[in-house]
Amino acid sequence: MLPQIADFRIEADALNVLLRTLADADWNRATLFKSWTINDVVLHLHDGDLLSMSATSGRENFERERAAIQALRNSGLSRREISRRRLGDLSGDRLRERWYAQMTALCDVLAALPADTRLPWSGPDMGLRMFATARQMETWAHGQEIFDLLGLTREPTDRLRNIAEIGVRTYGWTFTNRGLALPGPAPFVWLQAPSGAEWSWNDPADDNLVQGAALDFCQVVTQVRNVADTGLRVVGESARAWMRIAQCFAGPPEDPPAPGTRIMAPR
Repeated sequence: MLPQIADFRIEADALNVLLRTLADADWNRATLFKSWTINDVVLHLHDGDLLSMSATSGRENFERERAAIQALRNSGLSRREISRRRLGDLSGDRLRERWYAQMTALCDVLAALPADTRLPWSGPDMGLRMFATARQMETWAHGQEIFDLLGLTREPTDRLRNIAEIGVRTYGWTFTNRGLALPGPAPFVWLQAPSGAEWSWNDPADDNLVQGAALDFCQVVTQVRNVADTGLRVVGESARAWMRIAQCFAGPPEDPPAPGTRIMAPR
């Protein structure tokens, strides 16, 4: 099994442990992510895993599923409303069980594919490693709003390497997705891993730099936190322009949260 697939599964396992502690009423509590409830968050993750499973069963099946989702989007429904429409009244612990079973099945299917497999997705096809990383990234990012709501600190791990990687790779995507010209070359990204290791990407440059904790960087590129609410050191116009709107996930352009609006609730 590719390590990225194993990391996706471990990420989902960690979220499942948290979800199992919830009382029934907790599922309808609103998070700071667009007022989505915990139920909405898990519905969205489950819907994403279902779409991902369709990608493993051939382009025709994937395009059929994607077209159905696009039709709902074209009708004016939001991401939250689309998942609600597609998955009906799934809620609470029954939803958790269904999501977890589907995630497990998806990981098993991905693990059986050749390592050089490419899978259809929105935009260009994705290699298996990045495909699994994208599912880990979304699970981790949406999990953060649940940890925040419950006032719980999630201990970072070096699984963040995968999310940092997809964050760095989508420097150009952040701008082209908005119809913007690149402001300059990709910045040097120099991060400290939770383990204390140092990770870096791109050519070293003191005047075009993003430096700091891997956790902070991953929170910014997934739009879990505004860069102003992190300890990242950002130097140069390209780096500043990127960190203001960084988006490592597919779909229409999304704006990061305003400073001070995505925070952990007090316990």
